[in-house]
Amino acid sequence: MSEKKPIDSLTIMTELVLPNDTNLFGNLMGGRLMYWMDIAAALAAHKHCNAPVVTASVDNISFEAPIKLGNVVHIEAKISRAFNSSMEIHLKVWGEDLTQQYKYKSNEAFYTFVALDPNRKPRIVPTLVPETEEDKKVFEGALRRRQVRLILGGKMKPKDAAELRALFVND
Repeated sequence: MSEKKPIDSLTIMTELVLPNDTNLFGNLMGGRLMYWMDIAAALAAHKHCNAPVVTASVDNISFEAPIKLGNVVHIEAKISRAFNSSMEIHLKVWGEDLTQQYKYKSNEAFYTFVALDPNRKPRIVPTLVPETEEDKKVFEGALRRRQVRLILGGKMKPKDAAELRALFVND
């Protein structure tokens, strides 16, 4: 199985916030943004493994700043770590007011996707080799985030989460 770099999966998606995308306050609806983020993450995952992918989980999404009607949304997605058949995708979202020429961070999140074979069963994905310091930092934290997801999903017992235990328990 080949190795890939995070930059190989980089996907940048841009959308204009139209009236149908907003709530009563003129802000982009969170659900619409999550929909766009899911598409960007799926594209990045697909680029990494060259196979169909499905969403397995979405981590906590906290909105730091609203994106207003008429502003532009920029979503950057790239693989942060590849496991066996799953991939963690790191997403960063910015809003941009083109009139005022002002760009601001809206939020960040991690999505997990699973690659599928032609029979719709999980398949092995290429390993990921981080290059930049930021990529390495996000890569290192991915195992702990994965253990939290597995615990919350009932697929791992907290006592078996060695990476997390090391943070909190001095054995």
